[in-house]
Amino acid sequence: MIEPDIERLRPTWRKPAGILALLVALAVYAGLVAELAEPIGRLPVLVQALAYVVLGTIWLLPLRRFLIWMETGRWG
Repeated sequence: MIEPDIERLRPTWRKPAGILALLVALAVYAGLVAELAEPIGRLPVLVQALAYVVLGTIWLLPLRRFLIWMETGRWG
């Protein structure tokens, strides 16, 4: 029988703190993108689409390492 890893099952402060930090960071990022909405709105439609695709995926870049930290306590 496989025994569960007790250390992984024990709750840590990193998960709730990480979720709160993630929500705050996303709110700040959404505010920054909202500030850019007017200048982006003046661009041609295809450039607008590209800008929003890029801005919509940039926030994903640090997410993997952040989730690893929440789970293990290490950044990599």
